[in-house]
Amino acid sequence: MQNSKAKEVALGGVLFALALALSFLESVITPLLGLMPGIKLGLSNVVVMYAMFFMGSRQAYTLCLLKAFFVLLTRGAVAGFLSLSGGLLSLTVMLVLCRLPVTDYILSVCGSVFHNLGQLLAASLVLKNAFTLAYAPILLISGLLMGALTARGLEAILPALRRLGYNTQKTDKKSKESKKNC
Repeated sequence: MQNSKAKEVALGGVLFALALALSFLESVITPLLGLMPGIKLGLSNVVVMYAMFFMGSRQAYTLCLLKAFFVLLTRGAVAGFLSLSGGLLSLTVMLVLCRLPVTDYILSVCGSVFHNLGQLLAASLVLKNAFTLAYAPILLISGLLMGALTARGLEAILPALRRLGYNTQKTDKKSKESKKNC
């Protein structure tokens, strides 16, 4: 049992490092793509989705909190609050939807859209102005596109993870074990 817990903690650390590396890579790539402000590829969300599907909600929430804390330390309080708001709302919506008969693609798209909505709502609170919600249509469309990208990204890396020996098999949603995951 102890060995299993140690492996879970180690994998959590690796996933956190990977999420940070992907976030950094995204910050380099995004300006080159000429995307509008606030639109991001969501590469690190692939890591959170992996954790949600294959490690359980606790590990996925831990990753969201760690990512937001890192943003707080590196980009400031407002960015940290926006990251936390978007990440927690997104993950919560995906976990609720995970109990329904929806595809991983729909799950990812909804997670992306709600991440953007969570950040918009948080920005409205910070700015004390609902005008920020006028940006919602743009971020909703980008959420649809980026959510699809995230779903495909996870789908693309699963074979490589499987070859490396990582868990890539979802459990039957009706079993007790699946209540831990997704």
